[in-house]
Formats: sequence, C-alpha cells, structure tokens
Amino acid sequence: MVGLVLLAIAAGRVQTTAGTVEAAARAGARTGSLQRSVAGVDQPARESALATLRQQGVSCGNQNVQVTQGELDLPGGPVATVKVTVDCDVELVDLLGGPSGLPVTKHLRGEFTSVMDRYRGT
Repeated sequence: MVGLVLLAIAAGRVQTTAGTVEAAARAGARTGSLQRSVAGVDQPARESALATLRQQGVSCGNQNVQVTQGELDLPGGPVATVKVTVDCDVELVDLLGGPSGLPVTKHLRGEFTSVMDRYRGT
C-alpha cells in the first residue's frame, strides 16, 4: 500500500515538473515574440525560459534551450514566429527528495511557438 502511494506521489511530481518545462518554453517564446526585431530574439527568450525553471525550483542535470525563428505564410503576408524548445533531464531523486546517487533520470521536453507582432518593429 505504501509503495502505491509513493508511486502516485512520484507520478504527480513528474507531471508537475513536465508542466513547468512546458511553461518555461511558453515564457521563452512569448518573451522572444515581444522583441522589436527578429535579430534580438535568442538571448531574451533563452533567459526567460531558464528563469522560469529557476523560479519553480526545477534543476536540470542536462538542460538545453533552443530558440528557432520561422515564418508563417498568412493571407495578409508572412509573419515571423519564435519557437522555443526546452529539454531537461531531471533526476528522480530531486523530485522525490530521496537519497542522492540514484542514476534514474527522466527526460522532459517542452515546445511552444509564438507569433511576432508584425507592427512592433523599430
């Protein structure tokens, strides 16, 4: 019975952390889409995603924040997009608060694409 309760807690913690990784990608893409030019998107988007992870207490053993720029063809003309992908390897020990040294990790990935405002230029 205790094992099932611990398993349910572990699954909940992994799900919560996965939501935080998704939120970090969303925050990064939205921050990038608010920049005045496409050239200045990468650094603010990356910093915003990493700040979201830090604020929520998620420590990644191996983390990668990738910012890519794209374009959507719409009837009114092309629109620039910012896509942020956050990869995070979280040790399950960090999530469960158990003894360190267990080599069990969970790879989490979050992606979000945001459209840049075409009238926000310099």
